[in-house]
Amino acid sequence: MGPTLIGTSKNIIRIKELIKHVAGTGLNIVISGETGVGKEVIAQKLYESSPRKGKPFIKINCAALPEGLLESELFGYERGAFTGAERKKRGKFKIAHEGVLFLDEIGDMSISLQSKLLHVLQSGEFAPLGSEKEIRTDTWVIAATNHDLEQDLKNGKFRDDLYYRLNIIKIHISPLRERVEDIPLLIEYYIKIYNSQFVSKNLIKPNKNIMEKLLSYHWPGNVRQLQNVLKRSIVLNDWEKIIGEFSTSIDNAKKDSITSKLPPEKFTPVADFINFEGENSPDLASFSLKKIRKNITDKVEKEAISYVLGKTGWNRSNAAKILKISYKTLLYKISDLNIAPPQ
Repeated sequence: MGPTLIGTSKNIIRIKELIKHVAGTGLNIVISGETGVGKEVIAQKLYESSPRKGKPFIKINCAALPEGLLESELFGYERGAFTGAERKKRGKFKIAHEGVLFLDEIGDMSISLQSKLLHVLQSGEFAPLGSEKEIRTDTWVIAATNHDLEQDLKNGKFRDDLYYRLNIIKIHISPLRERVEDIPLLIEYYIKIYNSQFVSKNLIKPNKNIMEKLLSYHWPGNVRQLQNVLKRSIVLNDWEKIIGEFSTSIDNAKKDSITSKLPPEKFTPVADFINFEGENSPDLASFSLKKIRKNITDKVEKEAISYVLGKTGWNRSNAAKILKISYKTLLYKISDLNIAPPQ
């Protein structure tokens, strides 16, 4: 089964459209995004949608190898080119001829090696280490990075000529926390895959309470972290246990988002949200610690977001930055918590 790009968010829809338009062009592409968002999936989807499908798809992680070893991996070497080179070795550019070379974490490549890569992109030729003979290569280069390459340019960590040679087409994939609507689809997709892989296991879909927790988590490891959570859930066959393992992270993430840059004395004490006595005391038959926790969290979030929006004159973009959440998440919470501007 080929790579699948899951999601209905604007970001994913835009990427799918870009793939249709550029897959047959052979233009150099840079895919940017945080670690774990699925940059390699996009590269594979480009390959699968191109006329080069069926030819080699070669991946090399530029951050995983020291400079000397990365150079020999890319260009190969002749026998005797250096100590230990007992036999000739083909480089990735040679192996990927007529196919795709996926350079993952291109932002970690050294400046000196960047200049050699630039030469290949400009001339379509390279020389293995220890050889003076240039070899022609017809290789579609797709690069990926979690760096801000524009900032690396300013800091002198990335060559501007290589940047403009590589960055003909730029595809950015947003972090999972900024496309929350994709999470249920990803969960459904991967549950089917992992249920078939773990033959003796059969994980049911998460209930509403579990899904709320999954949607509210900030997913620093993005899709890769979600995949790992699903695998563990299937092996243990217990959503509650797995969610409990990172519920502290969920609560801490919410707390950090709410209290950042805000004077704590401006908040209503949490104790004021709880009243188990009096006319409105809850019925024990419907008493639920989870429900109480959610109600309190919602009230704290509502007060915090209302406070920040008030201080920023309801500038939602600035408010999202202060709260350290995405603009889309802020809009969702404004709607979900029924937050309205003052009349």
